[in-house]
Amino acid sequence: MLLHLWFWCISVLSALSATAQWIQYPPNGYATMTHYTMPANFIAACGCTTETENYPTAAMSQYAFGSSTSYGPGCGRCFNVTLLNTFTSDPPFYPTETKSVIIKVTDLCPIGGDGWCSATPSKPNPAGAYINFDLVYPSSAIPDNFFPSNVSLYGYTDFGVWNISYATVSCTDWAGYKNAAALGSVTSLGSAACCPSNPTGNSNNTCPSFSEQNGIPPDTHTSSAYPRTMASLSLLLFMSGLPIVI
Repeated sequence: MLLHLWFWCISVLSALSATAQWIQYPPNGYATMTHYTMPANFIAACGCTTETENYPTAAMSQYAFGSSTSYGPGCGRCFNVTLLNTFTSDPPFYPTETKSVIIKVTDLCPIGGDGWCSATPSKPNPAGAYINFDLVYPSSAIPDNFFPSNVSLYGYTDFGVWNISYATVSCTDWAGYKNAAALGSVTSLGSAACCPSNPTGNSNNTCPSFSEQNGIPPDTHTSSAYPRTMASLSLLLFMSGLPIVI
């Protein structure tokens, strides 16, 4: 009986993986931007070398990143992101100066609740955007005054969330591209790392989805309860090492 259940679970999980739908975003568009602190010498989801964090990097929201864990097709891609205006402040703040930075995607910003990285193909984040870039900031690679502010009006300098425009660019324009040590993956991580120097979308130089390769559903929190339960059960059975009996 349990053996039959096991094979049924595996078939359901395979179906989920085969039908996984990630956000397909245009090369240029609009998104939101937040920021987070990355510890020194931290190996992020893509497994990029630690030298990479000496240059502008960011995490990408999970469904645009293309994986639930570890590397995804978003890894290594480079974007020119430009600040437009703040989203959560009242009134919105429109800076008088244009601030842009070219970033390389090195990390995954996981989906969760109604957070800024929570967009799915059918539901945008609270700002109406389908992509969020979570900038590694503060960073020695980005000026301390990168985010404009107006303390006299708002009483604080960190607005937290910005509306931005983005443009896909070649990573040859990224500040770290000329440093060979800042490119590529940490080899000791083996198959759990994929950080191409300059991905183009071609399967030969762009990361696949770790989740799809390993049969992990794209999101175990917003799927319907029925397939989520069966997928979770199959994973638990597999990881538990329990003997399978008839």
